[in-house]
Amino acid sequence: MTLIQELRWRGMIQDIMPGTEELFDKEQVSGYIGFDPTSDSLHIGSLVPILLLVHLQKAGHKPFALVGGATGMVGDPSGKSEERNLLSEETLAFNIAGVKKQLSHFLDFDSTQPNAAEMVNNYDWFKDFSFLSFIREAGKHITVNYMMAKDSVKKRLEGDTGMSFTEFTYQLIQGYDFYWLFKNKNCKVQMGGSDQWGNITTGTELIRRKMGGEAYAFTCPLIKKSDGGKFGKTEKGNIWLDPTKTSPYQFYQFWLNASDEDAKTWIKIFTLLAPAKIDALIAEHDLAPQQRILQKALAAELTKFVHSEEDLNFAVRATEILFGNATTEVLLSLNEAQLLQVMEGVPTVNVTLAQLQEGYDLVSLLADTQIFPSKGEARKMWQAGGLSINKEKINTEFTTVQTANLLQGKYLLIQKGKKNYYLVVAS
Repeated sequence: MTLIQELRWRGMIQDIMPGTEELFDKEQVSGYIGFDPTSDSLHIGSLVPILLLVHLQKAGHKPFALVGGATGMVGDPSGKSEERNLLSEETLAFNIAGVKKQLSHFLDFDSTQPNAAEMVNNYDWFKDFSFLSFIREAGKHITVNYMMAKDSVKKRLEGDTGMSFTEFTYQLIQGYDFYWLFKNKNCKVQMGGSDQWGNITTGTELIRRKMGGEAYAFTCPLIKKSDGGKFGKTEKGNIWLDPTKTSPYQFYQFWLNASDEDAKTWIKIFTLLAPAKIDALIAEHDLAPQQRILQKALAAELTKFVHSEEDLNFAVRATEILFGNATTEVLLSLNEAQLLQVMEGVPTVNVTLAQLQEGYDLVSLLADTQIFPSKGEARKMWQAGGLSINKEKINTEFTTVQTANLLQGKYLLIQKGKKNYYLVVAS
């Protein structure tokens, strides 16, 4: 398959300008995508544009990643219902450094390669660009009628909040980015999400009107969940690529919890597995959906791609602790940071070390911490064999909790029934 054929098969193309596919077939092409530095980390919504650049480079073409140091000061109206807060130069510089570091993890920036990835910042060509120069260089070539016809502008003008002049000019600034890259880097293709189509085509129009040049573009669909929920969002917010913002374990869990329908779509879009391998996985999954073969493959591939093999191995072990048949040994193999990652979201109760040093009656502990509403209910489950401590089922011979039972000298994992966990913290 050619690059465009494979991207179509994966469901990664929505709109494409005539001639784009033929261009990729006849020469090495430079293409770019813009990344918005509103945070010092990208999130999983950024994975589609990242993967477009990865596919581009794998096919022998040259990827450019543009970080919007200038456009980040303006605000993109596309897909937004209100104007966002503008960021200071210092915040933008900090965010851009974080984004650059992450992109270097996915793309090959080795300058000795003919298709080495390059990173550019539009602040570099806008910082000394005066307003008068800009309206002469860009504004005179694009009519207000043309700009008003864009869906992103129409929707905002028809809404209650309207649109500031700052945001109205955004498409001109993004269009000038494409013109600058076309002129200075021979970059002929811009890619992005489908909500960017209007801004992207403004760039191709500016190139045509200013230089008589021919530029191309395609967009990918915006990712949605089959149940209508917002992709990449959980109760705790965004799923980030930065492991300090979203732990590798939580990242793994997000993909593992995908529905069957979403998993079939996402494994094509978000992994680099060969089409034949993906087809085989889908067929295998359909024979035994309860084994969640697709979800496990999706979670494994993405965790390795974004984090590492080591992080994947930890995430699998951690998942076994809460959702599988992991042994006490697996729990003991975790350090404190890993243990707290696994226990994120597990209800926490507190006791004092003094209580454990003296020996804390098990039934009293369970009632005092409200793991059970009463000693009677705690005793009933204990006697029925429905309790585990640190992944080890206990019997009625286990009557007292002591400091020797603590993990890392501080924690105790109590399991009530099959799925209810409590983390006891001694301090």
